[in-house]
Amino acid sequence: MAKSMRNKTIDISVEDGQEYLARCLDLRRKDAGCRTRSGEASGNGKAGADAADRYGSPLVIGKVFDRTILGDCFDVLPLLPKAAVDLLIVDPPYKLAKEYHGQKFSRMSPEDYIRFTRDWLALCRPLLKETASLYVCCDWRSSLLIGPVLQEEFILRSRITWQREKGRGAKANWKNSLEDIWFATCSEDYTFHMEDVMQRRRVLAPYREEGRPKGWTESADGSFRDTHPSNFWDDISVPYWSMAENTAHPTQKPEKLLAKLILASSSPGDLILDPFLGSGSTSVTAKKLGRRFIGIEQNPRYCVWAEKRLEMAAEDPSIQGYADGVFWERNTARWQKQRRETR
Repeated sequence: MAKSMRNKTIDISVEDGQEYLARCLDLRRKDAGCRTRSGEASGNGKAGADAADRYGSPLVIGKVFDRTILGDCFDVLPLLPKAAVDLLIVDPPYKLAKEYHGQKFSRMSPEDYIRFTRDWLALCRPLLKETASLYVCCDWRSSLLIGPVLQEEFILRSRITWQREKGRGAKANWKNSLEDIWFATCSEDYTFHMEDVMQRRRVLAPYREEGRPKGWTESADGSFRDTHPSNFWDDISVPYWSMAENTAHPTQKPEKLLAKLILASSSPGDLILDPFLGSGSTSVTAKKLGRRFIGIEQNPRYCVWAEKRLEMAAEDPSIQGYADGVFWERNTARWQKQRRETR
């Protein structure tokens, strides 16, 4: 059945997306290995040596900047240069039984999931600068396990909860439409640009002092106040079929969500790593915001989608819900349009 002309969902097959797959750094290709100057492993212990033996050589940082790497992150991470990453964004499997376009994941026991989390964290930690920050996405179940594990090695700063807007109903429970993101840092010296993540909210009962707006701005499009964001985000729209960023990935994170993390905890030119890239939201948003990136994904189809989106980002760097240097409330643009049409 043909898609509607308005349906912008990216769902390219591997067969049809060979040109995009060729842009990825595929460790299975003979030309993928990039030896360091000494030709030795990258220094991440036995994991680094094992990965170098398997794939031939570690990777030089200049060869992995702004690249999608096709491979299992447990194989790739030991090959990456140490102390190079400014911001780590991780969206790991949520310990649920799921199938992602041919790849099946089994439900993990709490003990296995804690071990899994410690394993990938141990490989990521040597790659981070001491000034680096990290964000880890989770649902309410995995959040209970991930938080304590992060606290073993990092300084926990906050737990962000965001409203997914969507969610399956349940007959004997509340519909789950919230997810968590843990925010942590490697040290007390870290980046946080509050002024870059202000939220613009409509003022419904504007207060005036001597006839002038107090604490808010009056414009032709309405009355607004720029506020400091809290750790509860209710302004995120999950990508849907008519949005250009939408893919067929079942758990795709919105670019607007990633933009908040990236703008707050990195500076232009900083390097961002995502070891579970999925359909590429972290890399695409980093590119749009002038950051460097490394994305690792083991599903070739998702790598195709990520590269397609990176190509699109070069032509259109806009981010839904982010404009004029501020984050707008959900559906604000539609409200502004309706207001103009009825004036």
